[in-house]
Amino acid sequence: MFLKLLKLIGFLFLIIFVIGTLAFTSIESRNIMCSDIEVVFDKNEAINIDKERLVKLVKATDSRIFSKTLDEINSEVFEGEIEKIPAILRADVYKLMVNEKGAYKGVLVVKVKHREPVMRVITSNGNYYLDKFGVRIPVSSSYSTNVLVASGSISEKFAVEKLLPFVLYVEDDDFWNAQIEQIYVEEDGDVLLTPLVGGHIIELGEVDNFSEKLHIMSEFYKQVLAKNNWDKYEKISLKYNNQVVAKRR
Repeated sequence: MFLKLLKLIGFLFLIIFVIGTLAFTSIESRNIMCSDIEVVFDKNEAINIDKERLVKLVKATDSRIFSKTLDEINSEVFEGEIEKIPAILRADVYKLMVNEKGAYKGVLVVKVKHREPVMRVITSNGNYYLDKFGVRIPVSSSYSTNVLVASGSISEKFAVEKLLPFVLYVEDDDFWNAQIEQIYVEEDGDVLLTPLVGGHIIELGEVDNFSEKLHIMSEFYKQVLAKNNWDKYEKISLKYNNQVVAKRR
C-alpha cells in the first residue's frame, strides 16, 4: 500500500513538472526574439539547394522576421513558400529556444527534403529532371546527379507516361540498372537503348511491354552474347513480338 502511495505521489509530481515546463516554455517563447535561421538537410541527397538561397527566401517571405518573437511567427507560411521550389519535396519549419551562455535566443529551423531525380530528359525543347512521381525538376549548375539520360524526340507527356515507368523498372533491376547507359527516342516513338557493355544498340521499339522485351533480351545475352559474342552485333531488335532480330557487323 505504501509503495503504491509513493508511486502515485511521484506520478503527480511528474505531471506538475511537465505542466510547469510547458507553461514556462510558452511564456518564454512570447518574449524570445528570433535572431537566427538555420537550414538543415541530408548532405547525401542527390540535389542540394544552396542554404543561403533558402535563408534569403525566408527573409523575403517576412522582412520583419528578426523583429518578431517566436510566438508571433507562423511556421506554415514559410513551409508553403519553400515547397514552391520544384526541387524540394517537403519543408518542415519549427522554432527553437537555444540557451547560449545563460541567455535564450530564438532560432527558426528550416528542415527540407529534396526531390530525388530518377531520369534526365534532354531535348531541343527542354532539359530537366523527373522524380519518381513525374514532377519536373529544373537543371541547375549548383547540383548534378548521375541518372539515366533520355534524349531525342520526347514530349513531357511521353516522358512521364511512357519512359518514367520503364526507368523505374530498370532502376529496380540490378542487371539492367548497370547495363543501360542511355535512352534515345526516335520521331516515330521507337526507343533505342545504349548498353554499357557490348558495341551494339538495343532497338526496344514501342516502350509498351518493356518487361517482357527485357526478359527476352536477358535470355539472348545468356544464350548468345555470353559466348564471346559481345562485339559481333551492331543492332539487336526487340520490336517484333516475342523474337530477337540481331544484325551482325
